[in-house]
Amino acid sequence: MLTYIARRLLLVVPTVFLASVIVFLAVRFIPGDTVDLMVANMAVISRIDRPGLEKALGLDVPIYVQYGRWVSDIVMHGDFGDSLWTKLPVIDQIIPTLPVTFELGMLALIITQLIALPIGIYSAMRQDTIGDYIGRSIAILSIAVPNFWLATMIIVFPSLWWGYSPPVTLIHFTEDPVGNLKMFIVPGVVLGMVMSGITMRMTRTMMLEVLRQDYIRTAWSKGLRERAVILRHALRNAMIPVITVVGLQVPVLIGGAVIIEQIFCLPGMGRLILDATRQRDYPIVSGVMLLFSVAMVLINLAVDLTYAYLDPRVQL
Repeated sequence: MLTYIARRLLLVVPTVFLASVIVFLAVRFIPGDTVDLMVANMAVISRIDRPGLEKALGLDVPIYVQYGRWVSDIVMHGDFGDSLWTKLPVIDQIIPTLPVTFELGMLALIITQLIALPIGIYSAMRQDTIGDYIGRSIAILSIAVPNFWLATMIIVFPSLWWGYSPPVTLIHFTEDPVGNLKMFIVPGVVLGMVMSGITMRMTRTMMLEVLRQDYIRTAWSKGLRERAVILRHALRNAMIPVITVVGLQVPVLIGGAVIIEQIFCLPGMGRLILDATRQRDYPIVSGVMLLFSVAMVLINLAVDLTYAYLDPRVQL
C-alpha cells in the first residue's frame, strides 16, 4: 500500500509542472492583448508609451523568461504575482473567492450523490419495472438539460410568477448559516442535478453487472437479507467505476461553477476568472487555473487511493 501511494505521489510533480506550462501559455493564446486594451482605454486621456507600458508590466521579455519568473515566485515565495490592472496581489484576490467556489462545489457534489446513488441502486434492484423506467428517464433528462438553461429558467419564471429572485449579495456562513444555505441551495441543486445523470446511469449499470455474479447468488442462497446483500456484498464492488466517473466530473463541476456563479451572482473563482479573462489579466487567470489544476490532480489522487481501499488488487 505504501509503495502504491508513493508512486502516485511522485506522479503529482510532473503532472502539476505540465499543467502550469499549459495554463501559463493558454491564456496568452486568447485573441487580444492586455497592452492593447490598456492603450485603448487610456489613449483618449494621454499619449501612451507602449514599449514603456510593456516594460512596466513585465511583458517585454520572452515568454519563457516570464514563465520562469512566475514559477520561481510561486515555488520560492508562494507569490502568484500582481494583477496587471489593479496592481493588487493575485493571491489576495483569490482567497476571498475560495470559500464560495468550495461551498458551491461541495454542495453540488453531495447533491449529485444523494440523487444518483439511491436512484441508480433502486433501478438496478427493480430492473424493468415502472420505478426503473422513471429512474432511467430522470437520468437521461439530467444529462440532456444544460445547467445554464435550467439556472436561467429557475431565475426567470419564479420572478415572473411569484416575484421571487435569489439574493445577489453574498451571505457568509459565519454571519447567517440559514441565509447562506438558502443562497447556495438553488445553484447547488441545479449543478448537482445536471451532474447526477451520468453517475446514476453508471451506478445502475455496474450494480446490474455485480448482481449477476456467482458470489451474489451464493449470498442470496444463504438466506441473507436484501439490505445485507446490496450494501455488504454488491455495492462495494460496483462503486469502483462509479468513483472513476465522480473523479472525471470534477472538471465539469469547475466549468459549470463558472457559469452558475455568473448567473446567480456568486463572487467565486468562476466570476473572478471570467472578469480577468475579459481584461486579459494574465496573472489572475494563470493563478486561478493553476489552483484548479492542482485541485483536480489531488482529487484524482484521492480517487486512486480510494480504488486501493475498495479493491486491494489495484495496488498490484
